[in-house]
Amino acid sequence: MAKRVHVLVYGRVQGVSFRRRTAEAARHAGIAGWVRNLANGSVEAVFEGGEKAVEQMLDFCRSGPVGAKVEKLVVHEEIYIGKLQKFVISYQLGSR
Repeated sequence: MAKRVHVLVYGRVQGVSFRRRTAEAARHAGIAGWVRNLANGSVEAVFEGGEKAVEQMLDFCRSGPVGAKVEKLVVHEEIYIGKLQKFVISYQLGSR
């Protein structure tokens, strides 16, 4: 079953290749979506894909890449849309 989640990752998650490693993991898992840094120092992402693949991405976000220190992960399940075709890194800074 297809699933969509919107996540916010808090902690030491900027300046540690979090976006790049997230994109690599998502592409490897066959996930569509995006990831970006937020002005408050957190990272925001949307993952769409199979339930197991999305869970793999959430597991990745709980620990992050080497050098990251995830303090909190907020996950919001959303209605699966299926319009996203690939996984991209957004370099536009979000404002949450």
